[in-house]
Parts: sequence; structure tokens; C-alpha cells
Amino acid sequence: MALIARNQARLTIEGARAVLESARRKAEEIEVPMNIAVVDDGGHLLLFERMDGAKPSSIAISLVKAQSAAMRRSATGPGKSPDGVNLPLALGLAVASPAEQTPIRGGVPLIVDSQVVGAIGVSAGSEDQDSEVARAGVAALDKA
Repeated sequence: MALIARNQARLTIEGARAVLESARRKAEEIEVPMNIAVVDDGGHLLLFERMDGAKPSSIAISLVKAQSAAMRRSATGPGKSPDGVNLPLALGLAVASPAEQTPIRGGVPLIVDSQVVGAIGVSAGSEDQDSEVARAGVAALDKA
């Protein structure tokens, strides 16, 4: 049994920049100014950009989406049961840990070699647009 982990993958600032740049390009392509947050595996902010024209009200939401995706090790969105979306569960989790859980889509973990190294959170468009821009950011690490 290993008592410590060695050689864990870490997201560098250059990696975070690549993620943010890729997401921003997608936001420009779809013509929706976004707030984009990139965090490390513990949910700590590495980079943030509020594109010109992005809604100020979405700044905090983008960060919560990124933190939630990093901490939960999964994309943000509503809680689900075998029957579909479980609204009471989704809202209950968000109320219980508002800085670490959101039922709103647009936060995606950054995974390298099966390890979560961080996450991206995007907000200011529709949930579909936010998710699309976040996935574009994730794609920047596919080359890593």
C-alpha cells in the first residue's frame, strides 16, 4: 500500500492559459461573450477572463461551476436518479454546499491520464452554449 502519491499530473499556468484561450476562441466563434474561470484540482482559481460584453452577474457563477466540477470530479448539472433529473436532490446539494455544487451546466473537469488536474467553468450564455465553450477549453488538453 502506497502512503504517498508520486508523479501526480498538475495543471500548469501555461496549461490553464491554453484552456482559457481555446474556450475564448469558441465563445468568439459563437458570438457570445463569456466569463471563463479555470481552477486547479482543489478548486482554487488559476485564471479568469470576463470577455468584453459578458454579463457581470455571471462572474461568480462561472467560478462556482469550475470549483464544483473540480471538487466533484464531474461535469456540473442537475442531480439525476434512474428516472431522470432529481430536482430536490439538485437543489438540496446546491443549498448544502453552494460553493462546491451547482445544478447548472457549464463546468467541466480537466482530466489528464485519468487524473483530474483542474476544471473550467463558463457562464453568460445558455447552458448549452456554456457547456460547448467549456468543452472547447477541455479540448486544449487533448494534446497534452
